[in-house]
Amino acid sequence: MIKILAVGDVFGTPGMEFVRKHLRRIKNIENADLVIVNGENSHDGSGLDRNDANLLFESGADVITGGNHSFRRYAIFDLLEEEQFVLRPLNFPPASPGNGYCIIPVKNGLRALVISVCGQVFMDPIDSPFTAVERLLDEVKGKYDFAICDFHGEATSEKQAFMHIFDGRIQAVFGTHTHVQTADERLTERGSGYISDIGMCGGEDSIIGVTYETAVPRFTRNVRMKGIPSSENVCLRGAVFELDEKTLYCTNVKRIKYSEGNLK
Repeated sequence: MIKILAVGDVFGTPGMEFVRKHLRRIKNIENADLVIVNGENSHDGSGLDRNDANLLFESGADVITGGNHSFRRYAIFDLLEEEQFVLRPLNFPPASPGNGYCIIPVKNGLRALVISVCGQVFMDPIDSPFTAVERLLDEVKGKYDFAICDFHGEATSEKQAFMHIFDGRIQAVFGTHTHVQTADERLTERGSGYISDIGMCGGEDSIIGVTYETAVPRFTRNVRMKGIPSSENVCLRGAVFELDEKTLYCTNVKRIKYSEGNLK
């Protein structure tokens, strides 16, 4: 059995501190062979820098995926070129720094293709994730054994369409970006596992990770304030995918939530 732990968007200092303290223990509890962490909101709630990436790796992450905020910190550009396991979305322009995928050895000689993509619906203009991933699967055919995709998108419908198109070709598809964990985890007859969004690692007494005081005025007074990451009731949410080593079918998808309370 291969177990893949996917961690939702790590949000700001509260999320990073939780990961620093607990991710390796969670990895051991779940007996995970591969840990994928979405890090695009790690730095003060927007972007990622070299220190953030180093901390995530030191805490137990094997691959860091990105999203629409991947380029918010210019200092990350060099790291994206240097570090193959820090990804930005595959469907960013070809001239963008970094890569949108990696191939990583996991267990007993099996190789995982890990893909990071962004959605188009209600998001910034970007290439189609569907065509970008089709091209990639053709390019790397025969170089990997199973595939995993972090689909960073707003619309559940777009994520479900992506799962339908790549059902049986990508064994684990999970959504990020909304910071709200969904309850639609499922297995398909073609051997894939799916969940629309795995949630976030951050303060849950908040508006998607941001303090009420700095988030609510946007809705009540049309005033945008600098969002301050909440440190209230910090939790880590994500999902664990189990793959059969022989068939490489996904046999289970499990939502997870860890807080300080259930890690004592």
